[in-house]
Amino acid sequence: MNRRTLLTTAALALTLGQAAFAQDPVTAGFIYVGPVGDGGWTYEHNQGRLAVEEHFGDKVKTIFQESVPEGADAERAITQMALSGADIIFTTSFGYMDPTMAVAEKFPNVKFEHATGYKTADNVGVYSARFYEGRAIQGHIAGKMTKTNKIGYIASFPIPEVIRGINSAYIHAKKVNPDVEFSIIWAYTWFDPAKEADAARALIENGADVILQHTDSTAPQAAAQEAGDVITFGQASDMIEYAPTPRVSSIIDNWAPYYIDRIQAVMDGTWESDNTWDGIGAGMVGIGEITDAVPEDVKAEALALKESIASGEYHPFTGPLNKADGSVWLAEGETASDGDLAGLNFYVEGIDAEIPQ
Repeated sequence: MNRRTLLTTAALALTLGQAAFAQDPVTAGFIYVGPVGDGGWTYEHNQGRLAVEEHFGDKVKTIFQESVPEGADAERAITQMALSGADIIFTTSFGYMDPTMAVAEKFPNVKFEHATGYKTADNVGVYSARFYEGRAIQGHIAGKMTKTNKIGYIASFPIPEVIRGINSAYIHAKKVNPDVEFSIIWAYTWFDPAKEADAARALIENGADVILQHTDSTAPQAAAQEAGDVITFGQASDMIEYAPTPRVSSIIDNWAPYYIDRIQAVMDGTWESDNTWDGIGAGMVGIGEITDAVPEDVKAEALALKESIASGEYHPFTGPLNKADGSVWLAEGETASDGDLAGLNFYVEGIDAEIPQ
């Protein structure tokens, strides 16, 4: 075999090897805090995973583990996923932050993406949605529609994401109804249908005829339906099966475009650690259909509010706004910075409650 033949053979082998390598699918892993059938938060993350499969076909392989508790169990699950050959792992709950960082340090060649957290590394990016924008619209509708002037809020954990939502809903309910009062129950869970249903019933028994939630199951919707003459809003997912009442609208988390974009970056070799926080304008936060249970004028106002937020014309945290202790937070016309919102740890003036420590 002469030198030219040897070179040709070597070049062919290299080309074939490169082609084979290029055809190896990217493995994307997902760690979920609830079951994929929760009807809310985890359901929508899993819809994003399924959209990835549909978009990329055999160029990607997805794996997932559902109902992973936050803490030591999460670190074990993430480690196992990294050991199984995942190229990128999405950890989809706030309490996975430290476990994600710990595993990422051990697997520097694996890319990690943590939802709703704030810690990053060379191989760890973070992403979240501006849920508070959707809460503003819910608050507007709630303030207009309550007959008792009592709105109940089922909160999960006292972290800035949840506190932002409570404040945003309250601000916009109060704007249209100065007599409105908020009652907040902390469930200390993201997904526990029994706890969520009990919280909803307690709020309703206390006079609330509107229930908002930052928990993931449809149990509050069912409790409201059972009580009658109570309205609710879908959380994270549309929860359309409870429309036209009690569910009169919803916040829908749309993760699919983000997941597709980040996995494409892994394929292209362009992935870098990033911090993404998008809202209605970018399509990461959707507003579910506002049903005919909502008066036409209120619906029109809510949709106008949605458009003004989406365009950037209006910011849900625009002064004058005071803190609950009466001190000034935002002056007239001033808007909250992302830094302030990211670490928000107080209620606005008018919410008569304490944030658990």
